[in-house]
Amino acid sequence: MNDIPVAAAGNGFIILIVLLGLFWFVLVMPSRRKQRAQRERLSQVEVGTEIVTVGGLIGKVVEAEESELKVEIANGVVVRVSRRAVAGILTPEEPAVQQPGAEDPS
Repeated sequence: MNDIPVAAAGNGFIILIVLLGLFWFVLVMPSRRKQRAQRERLSQVEVGTEIVTVGGLIGKVVEAEESELKVEIANGVVVRVSRRAVAGILTPEEPAVQQPGAEDPS
């Protein structure tokens, strides 16, 4: 009779390990993938790259340092931003901003 509670406790431990494994794959792994993608995106930023920041500024990188970028957001207007503030890299195929009510030129 003493074997039954030990076996039940062993099954409960296995279920706990399985639940922790599911928790890991559902919550932690996607977060790590996003962090890895952000690091790769930041490593691609170089002089001449057009970027958008998390604050919504759109501009072209004119100087790149290890942790800081200088971005030209208008003719003669250069701002310093942290590399971590880069939300995305704009490609030529991707329109920067669509004005509401503006007609499509095509």
